[in-house]
Amino acid sequence: MASFPPRVNEKEIVRSRTIGELLAPAAPFDKKCGHENWTVAFAPDGSYFAWSQGHRTVKLVPWSQCLKNFLLHGTKNVTNSSSLRLSRQNSDGGQKNKPREHIIDCGDIVWSLAFGSSVPEKQSRCVNIEWHRFRFGQDQLLLATGLNNGRIKIWDVYTGKLLLNNMMKVLRGHQNWVYSCAFSPDSSMLCSVGASKAVFLWNMDKYTMIRKLEGHHHDVVACDFSPDGALLATASYDTRVYIWDPYNGDILMEFGHLFPPPTPIFAGGANDRWVRSVSFSHDGLHVASLADDKMVRFWRIDEDYPIQVAPLSNGLCCAFSTDGSVLAAGTHDGSVYFWATPRQVPSLQHLCRLSIRRVMPTQEVQELPIPSKVLEFLSYRI
Repeated sequence: MASFPPRVNEKEIVRSRTIGELLAPAAPFDKKCGHENWTVAFAPDGSYFAWSQGHRTVKLVPWSQCLKNFLLHGTKNVTNSSSLRLSRQNSDGGQKNKPREHIIDCGDIVWSLAFGSSVPEKQSRCVNIEWHRFRFGQDQLLLATGLNNGRIKIWDVYTGKLLLNNMMKVLRGHQNWVYSCAFSPDSSMLCSVGASKAVFLWNMDKYTMIRKLEGHHHDVVACDFSPDGALLATASYDTRVYIWDPYNGDILMEFGHLFPPPTPIFAGGANDRWVRSVSFSHDGLHVASLADDKMVRFWRIDEDYPIQVAPLSNGLCCAFSTDGSVLAAGTHDGSVYFWATPRQVPSLQHLCRLSIRRVMPTQEVQELPIPSKVLEFLSYRI
């Protein structure tokens, strides 16, 4: 069994450059379960980085401070946890509106994180697109934590205070665990994935199910939308990442992590290539995946093999930074590792496609009176 297609020479694949790492503090119970880093997240305005440090806690650190520490100490010293320990800023008046480090005790194991802002209701749609309206230190930056007990808690990032401890709506459809959820960029659609091969799409205006996507052969554990909302990536224990058109349920691309591709029976069992996480870059061109074969892979959406890789043992989750230049990955021991990502100047055609697909679903695109090749390009079929 191989990790790459036969036509790909593994030695020719670019190795990602290490940026740095944040190590979880050692504890007497460090070998026990509960210290896993199940989720990492970057604030959409680039001010904060958050990760579940294990044992009920979430740590929030100023992202610019992280980068400065990494540049100061260099990648050769990243294994020294004391050298990269982030100092807590003073809480005097001079630091009032500056990002400060917080540690939040959520009261239970943290499975997922998501940033948001308290924008006016008329701007509540297209939140991800409207981040240029965010005024740091004036508007409220929020962090949602999904917990093991089924609750979602909302926190004020600046103060670390709990704001909300209730669930307003319940979407029913999953028969087993829900591993991950992701909102489309305009917040009109929610994807939820879980055990028993489940991939559900929900209408967030009516709180009803749109459709169930079928194709995976094992539990689906992660999902993420492209920045224009036209694509949906899902990662599964069946060794595959699928890129879907969420508007019609078509599978547009398959990223395999085991070759030759396993049969449905083998893919549905313990195959040693479980894909744990997937993340879309904000340029809409790249996808990152993390699997049990101790490797992080970077993909282009138009290639079926990774263009860049990085080593990682016991990885659980990954996420791109706001500008797409860094990938963060969390591990079983509660630590986070950072790599430089593939960089590419998007073509004018791709930027136009992003702009069009942000406001037009697939059905509307297909009705445009334009040449078939342009339709295929706008539908991500070429």
